[in-house]
Amino acid sequence: MKGAFDFFWEQANTNPNSPGCGLIRDRYPGSPGIASIAAVGFGLTAYPIGVEKGYISRQEGHERANCTLDTLLGMEQTEGFYYHFVDMQTGQRAWQSEVSSIDTAILLMGVLTAGDYFGGEVQDKANQIYDTVNWPWFLDESRQMFYMAYRPEKGFEGHWDFYAEQLMLYVLAAGSRTHPVDKKPYYTFTRHYARFGEGQPFIHSWFGSIFIYQFSHAWLDFRDYTDKEGVNWFANSVEASLAQYNFAVLMAPKYQTLGPNAWGLTASDGPNGYNGLYGAPPSGYDNRAHVVDDTIPPAGAIGSIIFLPEQAEQAMLNYYGIERLKGEYGFLDAYNLSEEWVASDVIGIDKGITLLMLANYESDLVHQIVMQNEQLLEGLRRLQISRTGS
Repeated sequence: MKGAFDFFWEQANTNPNSPGCGLIRDRYPGSPGIASIAAVGFGLTAYPIGVEKGYISRQEGHERANCTLDTLLGMEQTEGFYYHFVDMQTGQRAWQSEVSSIDTAILLMGVLTAGDYFGGEVQDKANQIYDTVNWPWFLDESRQMFYMAYRPEKGFEGHWDFYAEQLMLYVLAAGSRTHPVDKKPYYTFTRHYARFGEGQPFIHSWFGSIFIYQFSHAWLDFRDYTDKEGVNWFANSVEASLAQYNFAVLMAPKYQTLGPNAWGLTASDGPNGYNGLYGAPPSGYDNRAHVVDDTIPPAGAIGSIIFLPEQAEQAMLNYYGIERLKGEYGFLDAYNLSEEWVASDVIGIDKGITLLMLANYESDLVHQIVMQNEQLLEGLRRLQISRTGS
């Protein structure tokens, strides 16, 4: 946990006079100078963990969170939504990056977590950032689906039309005091059930990447909640994680990396660069949408530690035994024994899901902070996601 936390603490812009104060690198040591707003969202959540674990003082966490929120309040955004990648020093748009609905949502979950934990001016600024977001603007009214991205040069791109990591998006939008969106988009995206082997059917993602079943759960504790269609998203993620584990076990004779102690395929670096198609069945196109090349990211199994604790712990023990996989911030992003390859970088969002899920497994820390936020609870209520049995 300490290594993952240190990434967010050390790979941030710490200059209080910089317009990018608090922005966090997308990856390290690659892409120097580029921050990801999703990494910032994970980082803002990391600071309360750091305080509670004794890695930093409460004052240090408060100051870092405060400068980060000041930066966000002054940064370029569109209707409250932020560019995915920005210059770490200036906070300005990097490359031709998109304005991203999901990365803004991840950022906001961190903003609200820091606000609720530190209180005072941090909470006031967090609420101001959340209240600015114009959720209806990012909604395709005709299809009742949120768009994925917006570019000033091209307009809106893509739709959240299939189950993915976007659950938090609906909760945030429904809970907004200023620009709410009702439950329709939440019940509009495709919920396709499938199973792997003899497992139970579950609502799967298109590429079968395990992070999709983890990200929203890092903040929102769905364990005791069921929606009006009877879906318990926590139970769904348990089944999805079990499918990933069973797939790795089945594939062990074919591959050198995959097996009962190396599982959890997800978007990560690979021997040929970053690959967002890594996943396991079930997936789209009758299980042809995902890619398997024996690359395993440690964050895959660790991110499911609240769903399959025993299997995740065994995977962690295996990873600890691979010396080449260890770096200054814990495990490097991924490895592939068939190719004799180990990643050179760590990636912020992978460090983030690792840290947050370990904190939740250890003490439910993030869940306890987030599940007291009145607007997020109101969002769940408006989506008709209610406590089981209530």
